[in-house]
Amino acid sequence: MTTKLMGQPVQRTEDQRLLRGRGRYADDVAVSPGTLHCAVLRSPHAHARIVDIDVSGVLDVDGVHAVWTYDDLTGPMAEPLPLLIPHPALTEGRTQYALAKDRVNYVGEAIAFVVADDRYLAEDAVGRIEVAYDLLPPVVGIDAARAAEHLVHDDVPGNVAARMEQATGDVEAAMAKAPHTLTLDLTVERSACTPLEGRGTVARWDPDTDRLQVWTSTQTSTGVRAVVAAKLGLDLGQVDVVTPDVGGGFGVKINHPWPEELLVPLAARALGRTVKFTEDRREHFISSAHERGQVQHVEVGFDDDGRLLALDVRFWHDHGAYIPYGLIVPIITSTQLLGPYKPEVYRVVFESLYTNTVMVTPYRGAGRPQGCYAMERTMDAIAGFLGKDRTEVRAANFIQPDEFPYDQGLIFQDGRELEYDSGDYPAMLEKIKALVGWDDFPAYQQEMAAQGRRVGIGLACYVEGTGVGPYEGAHVHIETSGKVKVATGLTTQGQGHQTAFAQLVADTLGCRFEDVEVVTGDTRRMPYAVGTFASRAAVMSGSAIHLAALRAREKVLRIAADALEAAEDDLEINDGVVSVKGNPLDGGAVIDLGTVAVLSNPLRYAFDEKSRVATQFTVGDPGKPPVAEDDEPGLEGKDFYSPERSTFASGMHAVIVETDPDTAEISILKYAVVHDCGRLINPMIVEGQIHGGVAQGVGGALYERMAYDESGQLLNASFMDFLMPYVTEVPDGIDIDHLETPSPLNPLGIKGAGEAGVIPSAAVFASAISDAEGFALTAMPISPSDLFTLRQEHS
Repeated sequence: MTTKLMGQPVQRTEDQRLLRGRGRYADDVAVSPGTLHCAVLRSPHAHARIVDIDVSGVLDVDGVHAVWTYDDLTGPMAEPLPLLIPHPALTEGRTQYALAKDRVNYVGEAIAFVVADDRYLAEDAVGRIEVAYDLLPPVVGIDAARAAEHLVHDDVPGNVAARMEQATGDVEAAMAKAPHTLTLDLTVERSACTPLEGRGTVARWDPDTDRLQVWTSTQTSTGVRAVVAAKLGLDLGQVDVVTPDVGGGFGVKINHPWPEELLVPLAARALGRTVKFTEDRREHFISSAHERGQVQHVEVGFDDDGRLLALDVRFWHDHGAYIPYGLIVPIITSTQLLGPYKPEVYRVVFESLYTNTVMVTPYRGAGRPQGCYAMERTMDAIAGFLGKDRTEVRAANFIQPDEFPYDQGLIFQDGRELEYDSGDYPAMLEKIKALVGWDDFPAYQQEMAAQGRRVGIGLACYVEGTGVGPYEGAHVHIETSGKVKVATGLTTQGQGHQTAFAQLVADTLGCRFEDVEVVTGDTRRMPYAVGTFASRAAVMSGSAIHLAALRAREKVLRIAADALEAAEDDLEINDGVVSVKGNPLDGGAVIDLGTVAVLSNPLRYAFDEKSRVATQFTVGDPGKPPVAEDDEPGLEGKDFYSPERSTFASGMHAVIVETDPDTAEISILKYAVVHDCGRLINPMIVEGQIHGGVAQGVGGALYERMAYDESGQLLNASFMDFLMPYVTEVPDGIDIDHLETPSPLNPLGIKGAGEAGVIPSAAVFASAISDAEGFALTAMPISPSDLFTLRQEHS
């Protein structure tokens, strides 16, 4: 009998290859000898007009094959890069060109593109290009953008790309009636994705077939394919995009196209050679994408129990010099801010602002950490004002289990109603309190204080919209060997897709887990897909794979029933063998999946038992075509899954910290997580995602920030200066518990989990440090020097 694998901690199948250095990343692609290499001239200024570009010192250098500036681009390549997600509120959307036209708007913007025999020559050639600039005043930071004394784009008034408002009632009237009110001013500084692997693209043009093959480190291979075809004037069928192993994405690789993803294919076709670009670490800091930066103003009205009667939030979002990914990040902040709570009236207004800094695209959490920070700081403030336990105030505002589905009365990032599908927040609160020892902490805090030690405990709750549409597809093919080949279009960046998806197929189809091979991110295998982001892979591709496997299973049973002379309903599939229910496999009539695959093709019967190669056509039943009108040869299933709206996972994190009374160093003593992502496919993988997210969250809360000076220069664009937590700074053990409230929106009852670990980090650390120090934190991240300064201010 096949063991059901759904919910089992199956060891990841991809790990041995990756851990032994057998991964194959974009920079490892060596498709032909004589591959050419690229380098990019990037702006040293945050804001300037380009007066002149002189490339004469480059063209005669031995080993340099070509150089492009904007003036060399034609047709669609000379147009701005696409605005990927338009929105009615985005009235002043601006995107950059593949190479800067007339002016540069941030340090790191691409100006010229050089192709040479190797990267060293290309870099040397870039250094020979001379550019004359007319410097302009830079706009750096939200305060400067709001002041609008200078403009990033001359035709964008006030530096405001968009202003958006949503409300569920009359917030002024509700606020006026509230017994108590508070206001908070909060800030979250910029941070960034810092994956192990930066961006990389390789392209090869085949003049004999007029086909372009592209390998790129991306989170959306099909999106890259579409834009490369459009920009280069090719038919979609002329372009194949393959995503090899990706050494981390975290959101920065969902933006498409990056200029290099167009310039490399352009050069490959023009030169008839394979061309490669691999980003270095400084380039990643100054020319990829950042996130997080917001300034928030919160006004809240509440009663004596801490219930939210009115919540009025206004925030300003720094999206950098361009806005290719639209308003996704601030929309998520504005809607996911509510978390598991139900204020009687809520209004949120945000402005998304241009600055002369690196553009912003989603970074793991994608606006949720900022929203959670605003809401949880507000909850702590209410508890402090009323003298209540922080858990008591939260419990007073929870959506109750019998209130699902719960409509928050807002529109989410997918354009659908913000309607939560399932959850049990009171039960989750009890779990996290028990896990972290919440009720026993006051005694422990007093004990530590008697020893001269400062400790604090923090709590943060969140709800995460996951599984955003519009669709994903899957193809399941059973080969005559009995192996099952599965293809889905989204990409993988280490999430364990090959393992989790194989578990689903093995359960649905009844085959052996080890017989399933999963391929992702290859447009040759699945030309239509969306991508891996927004905690959507398990929900979207998982559901599509399940549906496709069901289709394959139906055909298996139909063919096997005919071969075994049994009714389909009487058959079962276990370990890749079809048999009549109740009959022993060793004695009853059975047929394996490989044989069923042979029988699915009318070119069959005369085949070698070992190789299963068909050599003879069989007529089958007289009077009927060998392949029925509603059928096709082969044993496979294909399906797409498109949800009516997003699923909503949830979680609560708690942390105990110690702050050194002399150095203000912050140490983590205990970290606990309770998470609800619906039915678990593989709890080991989910916990791995949580561990990774917590590590990233520790970095975002205590270490990582993008430090710009007033001229727009990024001062810490290296791992020497940009602080990241080592394993010594991440909790040794994270106590994790799960709550499973299945989603009714998909056939597996699952919700996403990929971003859960990072969402509440700023909020939970702010809560714990505030508890240890006795004053409220209003700005994150916080360093020991920041804390030392705050102590002096509050002394």
